[in-house]
Amino acid sequence: MMEGKAIIPNETGLHARPASLFVNKAKNYKSDIKLILGEKEVNGKSILGVMSLGAKKDAQITIKASGEDDKEAVEGLISFIEEELAD
Repeated sequence: MMEGKAIIPNETGLHARPASLFVNKAKNYKSDIKLILGEKEVNGKSILGVMSLGAKKDAQITIKASGEDDKEAVEGLISFIEEELAD
């Protein structure tokens, strides 16, 4: 299992379009992906789960992955959030 942290850079947070983009990216990995914000942990491959986090701009989320490509998944998703989701 791998774990890493990312800061949400965009103004809208992880809502609607950014959440959809994140889920599509997460589905490219074989590992199970979890997103954690505070006490809440959700499936990173579920659009409803990701949106239910209510992650706003500058929120720090934890990404956990377990599976055969867990290291690649965590690194790739952190990069995706901090670079591709930036406004």
